[in-house]
Amino acid sequence: MPFQKTDFPGLMVYEPVAFEDERGFFFESYNEKSFLQEGIDLRFIQDNQSHSKLGVIRGLHYQLNPHAQAKLVRTLAGKILDIAIDLRRGSPKFGKVFAIELSADNKKQLLIPKGFAHGFSVLSETADVLYKCDNFYNRQSEGGIIFNDRQLNIDWQLPAYRVVVSSKDLLLPTFADCKNNFEFEGHAD
Repeated sequence: MPFQKTDFPGLMVYEPVAFEDERGFFFESYNEKSFLQEGIDLRFIQDNQSHSKLGVIRGLHYQLNPHAQAKLVRTLAGKILDIAIDLRRGSPKFGKVFAIELSADNKKQLLIPKGFAHGFSVLSETADVLYKCDNFYNRQSEGGIIFNDRQLNIDWQLPAYRVVVSSKDLLLPTFADCKNNFEFEGHAD
């Protein structure tokens, strides 16, 4: 199965089937029908793409309700450590960190439901990351958590001298002080 559930309700790893031969490879990076058959009914309406150098950490970002976004994240070139933090109050994984390596080579994608903070670190010389969103960006709904929050204690798999963070992201609050209007509405699979 290309869909693998995680311990985090709603958070899934999607690993499409790749067909390889002497020419290279081919795979469907997204097929709405396959997602619907898995019970995932999302309408993606915005694609975002970034290019980053080794050591860059982007995040941890999210959009508050009613502008929250579900995301399907993949790496087009290079390798990243992708991070998702469950912000849904009442979730069995509230405040916990999920980390996975996404690369152009492994072709894995991470489906992040609404109510998660998201970020990544670049582990290769450069990385191109693409993610699909099911809601439009809304500046007034921006939320975030500082990348080096002591409570979350994320291992970004980078030496301190390599870390590059935007001035905007350095001003983000801690997990304990972040804005949060998410409630867990599911059940612990």
